[in-house]
Amino acid sequence: MGERSDAMFKTTGSKLLLPVSEYLGFPLDQVNFIACQLFGLAVAFWFRLYLKPSHFNPLVRHTVATLLGVTFLVFCFGWYATHILAIVVAIYVIILKADINHVHRYSMVTAMGYLTVCQVSRVFIFNYGVLSTDFSGPLMMVTQRITTLVFQLHDGMCKKSEQLTSEQKLLAIRERPSLIEYLSYNLNFLSILVGPCSNYRDYIDFIEGRHISRRLKQHSGSCNGHNGYDKTPDPSPLNAVCRKLLVCCGCMLTFLIVTRSLPINEAQILLCLDAGVCYDRAPKHRLALTFILSALWHGVYPGYYFTFLTAIPITMAARAIRKRVRHHFLNSKGLKLGYDIVTWAATQLAICYTVMPFLLLSIDQTLIYYRSMYFHVHILSILAVITLHGKHKPKDASSVSTKSPPPVSSSSPDLCQPVPCNNNHKNA
Repeated sequence: MGERSDAMFKTTGSKLLLPVSEYLGFPLDQVNFIACQLFGLAVAFWFRLYLKPSHFNPLVRHTVATLLGVTFLVFCFGWYATHILAIVVAIYVIILKADINHVHRYSMVTAMGYLTVCQVSRVFIFNYGVLSTDFSGPLMMVTQRITTLVFQLHDGMCKKSEQLTSEQKLLAIRERPSLIEYLSYNLNFLSILVGPCSNYRDYIDFIEGRHISRRLKQHSGSCNGHNGYDKTPDPSPLNAVCRKLLVCCGCMLTFLIVTRSLPINEAQILLCLDAGVCYDRAPKHRLALTFILSALWHGVYPGYYFTFLTAIPITMAARAIRKRVRHHFLNSKGLKLGYDIVTWAATQLAICYTVMPFLLLSIDQTLIYYRSMYFHVHILSILAVITLHGKHKPKDASSVSTKSPPPVSSSSPDLCQPVPCNNNHKNA
């Protein structure tokens, strides 16, 4: 127990908050992480209110965002931060020197390969242990941003307009980014530790102060001000931030209470890969390839692959149910409410079942869990797919589909859906 207790307070990052860590009884790396998140939240308000695009040019905003992000990395991870910085620099060299027709392939193989090497070390070198300071989270986010950028750069410089979807046209990058723009996008303090993964053009618009007017222009076809950017009102994110912060604090307290009563070996947040890097670009078998790439992105623990492979039949079943069954419940508000409640409950249970191997990590523990649950979600999902596969789509499905979202099931877990990336960094 003494060795375990000592390990809690070891870190390759800063030891400035060691007294706080010892007083609270929380691992030092977690205290450092939370401190950076809280400090980053405060700095985000200063960044928005003081370093306004109307007062400072983009170079200043890019530089400040980058330096703060690097500071967070060093504070939390110490010399481990060099792994993240090294892959960011290496990919920029590839972007500058490689054939633009193949830059997306070279970059993705390099970034995913480096990430995989680091993930392998966790399994085979540290024997399923977690480093005193685990830098894999930020490295995963950097890998996601890098692949997003290089594919959008390839879209903008190598593909014709008719080869792109409407979303890809909006996000395509027409020229190689400058060094400061590239570093700011990948290392900015707003998303360096936990994300989200924003699109490059959205981030540049945010830095240059065009993000609000561009969105308004997309929706209304017109914009305010002399050039579309100058006189757009800047709404305050205070209410949204406060609501999200309260939810976050509630979830954190619940997590701390529950995990102390029912401890698990490792907890980790699931993050989906951006749809434009993976799902939309896969030539076939999009669902399977997306989940396999997602598993590889998370690491090489067997439990990750059990989780994402299990998600395939669950997602297929959820889509089939939405497509073949849901329309029967839309004619009555009562039936629709009942359908929503049942499918919501099924979603929560499916998520719990699906992510458990992600926490157990090993094959033997995962199989013990599956046997204890009689593989019931696997069996029900496969039966649903087989049963509903042959049914014909209703004649009025086209009219129904216009009132409902795209083919994402309300009964399917969000983590199993390839969705467009989040742009919440603009709330900061």
